Amino acid sequence: MELDGKVAVVTGGTRGVGAGIARALVRAGAQVVVCARRAPEVPRPGTEFVPLDVRDPEAVRRVFADLPRMDVLVNNAGGAPHRLLTAPDAERHARVVELNLVAPLTVSLAAYDHLRRTKGSIVMIGSVSGGRPSPGTAAYGAAKAGLESLARSMAVEWAPDIRVNTLVVGMVRTELSHLHYGDGDGIAAVSRTVPLGRLAEPSDIGAAAVFLASDAAAYISGASLLVHGGGERPAFLDAATANKEL
Repeated sequence: MELDGKVAVVTGGTRGVGAGIARALVRAGAQVVVCARRAPEVPRPGTEFVPLDVRDPEAVRRVFADLPRMDVLVNNAGGAPHRLLTAPDAERHARVVELNLVAPLTVSLAAYDHLRRTKGSIVMIGSVSGGRPSPGTAAYGAAKAGLESLARSMAVEWAPDIRVNTLVVGMVRTELSHLHYGDGDGIAAVSRTVPLGRLAEPSDIGAAAVFLASDAAAYISGASLLVHGGGERPAFLDAATANKEL
């Protein structure tokens, strides 16, 4: 298989996209360590769970120092609730940036020596929110834009020992989709806005992560791979009164 004998670490790997990535890495033959603040409700087959808050630099360094080997790091931990910029608790925006940008840098630095020894790779989990306006999640979008830039710089500074790439992820159907898109009707309506006609499944993101971590991507570094089902249909197409067959 693509990753036989390799050790992969997935932050935030106990649910949603992270769990999908962990499952895909296991299927590809990797030994997988998942890190999160809380253990999964049901143990994930083929994975080892390590409790970790990636926003705690000392804890991150301690956990990674204890690992005997690492070939792949997937910086997946992240996310943000809906919060307008002028919300009363606006100071929480800094925490969003901390989780989605500063923490992946902290984790990557802690993993550096391992990955340099194994000629390994880092996969950042970015978002389409980093490349377009993100009203309601502006700090998240800004952090994801920064994460993509960080990955490109890492790819240059750490070459040729470590490859660094970003998965730019679109909308994904997870157990928390209702918080972003509403009930079943809302999810169905949002799905129709995607050119491929559906939200991504965590397995779609997992398959892309396996590709970037594998030798099939041996000459790919500093790249951003769009995994968004074709992107967003331009709003003007629906507003226009001409060319309605589009």
